[in-house]
Amino acid sequence: MKVGILKEIKSEENRVAMTPSGVEIMISNGHDVMVETAAGVGSGFSDDDYVAAGAKIIATPAEIYGDCEMVMHVKEPQPSEYDMVREGQIVFTYFHFAPDEPLTRAFIKNKSIAIAYETVKGCAGDLPLLTPMSEVAGRMSIQEAAKYLERYFGGRGLLMGGVTGVAPANVVVIGGGVVGTNAALMACGLGAKVYLLDMNLERLRYLSEVMPKNCFPMMSSPALLRELVLDADVVIGAVLVAGAKAPKLVTKDMLKSMKDGAVIVDVAIDQGGCFETSKPTTHGDPVFEIDGVIHYCVANMPGAVPVTSTMALTNATLPYALEIANKGWKKAAIENNAIKTGLNIVNGKVTYKGVAEAFNLDYVPVDNVL
Repeated sequence: MKVGILKEIKSEENRVAMTPSGVEIMISNGHDVMVETAAGVGSGFSDDDYVAAGAKIIATPAEIYGDCEMVMHVKEPQPSEYDMVREGQIVFTYFHFAPDEPLTRAFIKNKSIAIAYETVKGCAGDLPLLTPMSEVAGRMSIQEAAKYLERYFGGRGLLMGGVTGVAPANVVVIGGGVVGTNAALMACGLGAKVYLLDMNLERLRYLSEVMPKNCFPMMSSPALLRELVLDADVVIGAVLVAGAKAPKLVTKDMLKSMKDGAVIVDVAIDQGGCFETSKPTTHGDPVFEIDGVIHYCVANMPGAVPVTSTMALTNATLPYALEIANKGWKKAAIENNAIKTGLNIVNGKVTYKGVAEAFNLDYVPVDNVL
């Protein structure tokens, strides 16, 4: 199969969909790999590195879309790419269709095979292609929150962990999944007092056993959340409903009750955000303030640490990309349920329920297209 690796064109996105070592493995399995020129530069990989791995360097995205059976991105294709995608072409990337109606309708129209990293589901119900970026984003959320707590950036002027005789920051993490657990671990490591909220009792039991003593896993409820945000210095939104819009858990009224200079980080912004006041921001202009509360809502947080992110992403995506290339998308989906769950839009039909429900579109069960 001819596989194309595209240069990311979303604002301030420096990751790339595959490392040179990944390219070498694809080629050793008999596939041709075309890499757009300078695609890996932001992650520390030169065109020469890809050539040494056996790839062919291509000057424009149009040539890659025009010649490859499968194309890979990190972020969703941008509007300038919509008309380049061909009918029946496999596009394998993070799509996050549910909060983006123009993107969804463009991929219905082009009748491609849209396989979304974020909905590929493992045997244990995990999300293996979302996990590495969730780990990065969770850890980054505390790194960014600690920075924006500084008075220079408009924050409360607190050191996350305090010092001897001075209390640490209060951190509330909403969601005990991969993002939330990594955020809580980082905040605990800095010495903060951390409340980690989730609605799964078994998950809370597990977290109570493994998390540090300055982390307090608690059963989430609207009443508890209202109480905790009153005294919070940092609130991390780490709630995910796979393939669907994130629920709005922190309302405008709750925000008004928070301390001036408090920081909220909405890691769920890719799925629409879990704070009612959230709107997507960029690394170049990452924050805004409402009612005295600093909002950090960067939609591609791992793009700020592309060397780490690209290597972690390739580790996770390569086995699936290789299976799709080896077998073709249909056989791969029939034989591997994880790949089947990644099918979001197939030949103009919406095959992922959360996407169909987001825009009141007709839903076609994925088995009907297989």
